[in-house]
Amino acid sequence: MIELDFNKMGGLVPAIVQDNDTGEVLMLAFMNKEAWEATLETGKATYYSRSRNQLWVKGETSGHVQLVKEIRVDCDNDTVLLKVEQLGGAACHTGYKSCFYQKMENNTLTITGKPVFDPKEVYKK
Repeated sequence: MIELDFNKMGGLVPAIVQDNDTGEVLMLAFMNKEAWEATLETGKATYYSRSRNQLWVKGETSGHVQLVKEIRVDCDNDTVLLKVEQLGGAACHTGYKSCFYQKMENNTLTITGKPVFDPKEVYKK
C-alpha cells in the first residue's frame, strides 16, 4: 500500500477533489490515515472532518456521494488529488456544484452559477 506522509500536518493530508469528466475543482478536504484507507477500500471519498473530529463519507447525509475514479499523489506523498464522479450534481454543502463558486472581481466576491439543491431541505435536522 502507498504510504502517505501524515506527519507534516498533525496526522492529516490535504485532498483536492476534481470532477473526473470536466476537471473542475470541486472542493478541498483533509484525510487522516483512517479516511485514506476507507477511501481505498470502498471507492467512496472519505475525509476527516476537522470541525466534527470524525470520519466523514462525502454524501452520507445529502446523498451527493463522490465515487473515486482516479487518485494521484504529489511528489512528497503529502497531498492527494481525487478525481471523482460527483453523484447528485453538487459537492458543496451550500448547494453549489463546487465549493469554489465565488469569484474575486474588483475586490468583491461574485457568486458564479446557481445552486443545484436547497441545503435547508437536504440537511433538515
